[in-house]
Amino acid sequence: MYENDADSEQASMTYQNAGRIFKSFFEEIGNVIVGQKEAVEQITIALLCEGHALVESNPGLAKTLMISTISKAMNLKFSRIQCTPDLMPSDITGTYVIEEKEKGKEFRFEPGPVFANIVLADEINRASPKTQSALLEAMQEKQVTVGNDTYLLDRPFFILATQNPIEMEGTYPLPEAQLDRFLLKILLEYPSFEEEMEIVKRYTKSEVPQVTRGLDKSTLLNLQKLTRQVPISDELTQRALSIVTMTRKDKENIEFGASPRASIGLILAAKARALIEGRNFVSKEDVDTMAYPVLRHRIILTFEAERSGMTSDEAVEKILQKVK
Repeated sequence: MYENDADSEQASMTYQNAGRIFKSFFEEIGNVIVGQKEAVEQITIALLCEGHALVESNPGLAKTLMISTISKAMNLKFSRIQCTPDLMPSDITGTYVIEEKEKGKEFRFEPGPVFANIVLADEINRASPKTQSALLEAMQEKQVTVGNDTYLLDRPFFILATQNPIEMEGTYPLPEAQLDRFLLKILLEYPSFEEEMEIVKRYTKSEVPQVTRGLDKSTLLNLQKLTRQVPISDELTQRALSIVTMTRKDKENIEFGASPRASIGLILAAKARALIEGRNFVSKEDVDTMAYPVLRHRIILTFEAERSGMTSDEAVEKILQKVK
């Protein structure tokens, strides 16, 4: 895999350095965000994989605070889009405005909030399908087309969309084709009693905690490149593919399985998890752990499975037990 032992040793040191970088990074995030370590880790994994994430949680669990804190800790430009039924595509991408010049009037492009490094699309399922689709080109091509002009987005570019599992009236559920474009679906749970006690103590004081240091953009871009270089054995690659293909064969619980995009996403996410922990190899635990956020939004359960109360995570768990 490496040309000589020196190259191998240098790569190993790089992975160890990455582990130390992320340990310090998560400690800094912990100064502001109490708990939610798994969610913060998975958002970071999506960033490392140059993917996007969909977060589902009840209101008031600090989704906006979490993603804005991560963007500050990475020194990245952050913008927030509050999705509503009357939101127009131009409200996201930007539009041309008429500007007075000495020679007369000219059209000038005014960039929308999508022109940032980290974009929070809050309650994306409240936006109309036409507005939701305005994000598709940005997510897939990392560019925006307005009229006859195409504008490239700054790297890194990451969209975190949120949706509320309750209050579904007046919403436009994301179609399966659009859900598939999100690398991960992250679930936020309520904090424990001890964590909520710490939250109350921190945020009822006069000074609200802030991040003071973190990564820079060039370091993050290098870590994104390093993520794809993390070695993975043929055996674990076959396991990842077997897990995804099993979602198409398990007709007892799953009506529609995951696409090949899920296979790519699962292997990339497993590599990113290994990198975060400072390892120069992917483990079985990496693959199995990331199978849940990679697959939970890409499978459609059968009517019988839904009627019995089965969740997508339970269906994924059964698949992991079947795959040797």
